[in-house]
Amino acid sequence: MSTLVVKKLNEINGKDFFSIQKEIKELSWNAIAASPWKVDFPYSPVAEFQIGHTDSFVILHYAVEEEFLKAQYTRSNENVWEDSCVEFFISLDHKQTYYNFEFNILGTGLIGYGPAVKSERRRLDSTVVDEVNTYTSVRKINGKKKWNLILQIPKAIFSNTEWSGKTLHANFYKCGDGLPTPHFIAWNMIDHPTPNFHRPEFFGELTVE
Repeated sequence: MSTLVVKKLNEINGKDFFSIQKEIKELSWNAIAASPWKVDFPYSPVAEFQIGHTDSFVILHYAVEEEFLKAQYTRSNENVWEDSCVEFFISLDHKQTYYNFEFNILGTGLIGYGPAVKSERRRLDSTVVDEVNTYTSVRKINGKKKWNLILQIPKAIFSNTEWSGKTLHANFYKCGDGLPTPHFIAWNMIDHPTPNFHRPEFFGELTVE
């Protein structure tokens, strides 16, 4: 099982991508490199992330290099997983329930919550999704397409805002269901016959400072 430490940070003062990037530069990078379904979906982009938290926010920074970029969805709670997309699933109650945060290359997102039983999960209102601050950077260098996304997630969205000293469970993903080269890769490996990120039994472990 993959494990990592979520560092405690001072409150973030930056108001744009590059200033926030500087404030979190000391956070370690973690690879999203597990490819559970590589036989059917052999293409894997290069993806990694940083994670930290403050008293008020969870800070996530994704860095991606991939063959194709797609940015179709612009409204909260649309099918962003069909675009160039990164995802963060986290459980605060030992995998009984979990939140799924899914955001595309534009910073458009959706948030779901509930147990693993699909019929019992619900989407959070778009007004809640819009409380997540997103900062993006996209560039093409020597023919390589690279993009970064920083998410500043208010802890007030969660059922429990006291994270310090706790052990939580999560997984981090990169996908692109609607791309010419669809892919489904994860931080912690998933053992399931078909692509399905909604498998909390395969979440890794986060130790929160």
